[in-house]
Parts: sequence; structure tokens; C-alpha cells
Amino acid sequence: MATSNDIKNGTVLKIDGQLWTITEFQHVKPGKGGAFVRTKMRNVLSGKVVDRTYNAGAKVETATVDRRDYQYLYQDGADYVFMDTADYDQITVPATVVGDAANFMLENQQAVIAMHDGSPLYIELPPSVVLEITYSEPGLQGDRSSAGTKPATLETGYEIQVPLFVEQGTKVKVDTRTGDYLGRVTE
Repeated sequence: MATSNDIKNGTVLKIDGQLWTITEFQHVKPGKGGAFVRTKMRNVLSGKVVDRTYNAGAKVETATVDRRDYQYLYQDGADYVFMDTADYDQITVPATVVGDAANFMLENQQAVIAMHDGSPLYIELPPSVVLEITYSEPGLQGDRSSAGTKPATLETGYEIQVPLFVEQGTKVKVDTRTGDYLGRVTE
């Protein structure tokens, strides 16, 4: 057990048997009345976001979440196989836990997996990854109907919007949180 004063970003709370991670918090001390903590939290499993307020010093139940570095090995049917980089143990993670991260994962890529009581909760990729464009229509110089972007397919099979000058075979940097194009990568 901890108090609401111990809350910070990334803290995982156990509320009504469900795990919630704190994405934003603010300690508020109004001029009149008692202090309180305003939080925004995301359900670890469903992704639902809620706002919740706690009185200062209120007891909250924290959950122990072990975050470890893993290397993505391969996909086995609907599941994904990862290897712990510290002790080389392999774990199988279901597609529901991997979620949208699968759009940006290549074999041998590093990822952080958060575990609670031996079961994987979610996967964190680096903020951006470098992927190659495997298919893209040629951009026409006079075509500006779509604000200068066109669809392009990445080597993972995921489709993003890129500027007209980006061609097939180009390596691009992609934001793993939003799927946005961040720029070309020259090697």
C-alpha cells in the first residue's frame, strides 16, 4: 500500500481487481480546503482512459510490474515469441497483448515487456523505428489534392502516409505511438 502522494507517471495501481497505469498526475493545493491529487489513468488491458481524483494522503494499492528488455524473435501463428536479453528465456505473448506494436516490429528488434505475476501486460517499443517502404505509388508532381502525401506500405505490412517524394525502397523513421512518418533515413 502507498499513499496518493507517492503517485507519479508510470505507477501502476490496482483498483477493483484491474490494473491502471498513471499517464498524468497533478498535485493540487487550493487556497481553501485540503490538498488532492488529480490523475489521468489508462487501463492496462483495455486501454480505457479515465480521470480520478484522490485526497492527499489517501491509501492506494500499487501493483508490482516488472519491466524487462526482450528481443522479438518470430511470430508463431497468432502469438509472438520474445527472448529475455538477460537470461535468454523465451516467452510467448498473445496478439491481444502485442496490439498495435505488431505494426512496427521486425525480427531481432528490442522491446520492453511489462509483466505482472508472470503474465505479460503490454509491450513498449522505442519511440521511433526505422523501416523500409516495400510499396508506394509514384508521386505525381502536380497532384496536391491530398496535401502532398500518399499511402506507402512498410516492410511489416502496415500502411502509413508519406510525402510525395518518398519512393519505394526508402528507409523511413516512423513514430511507434501514432504511426506518423517522421522523416527519411540516410545511411
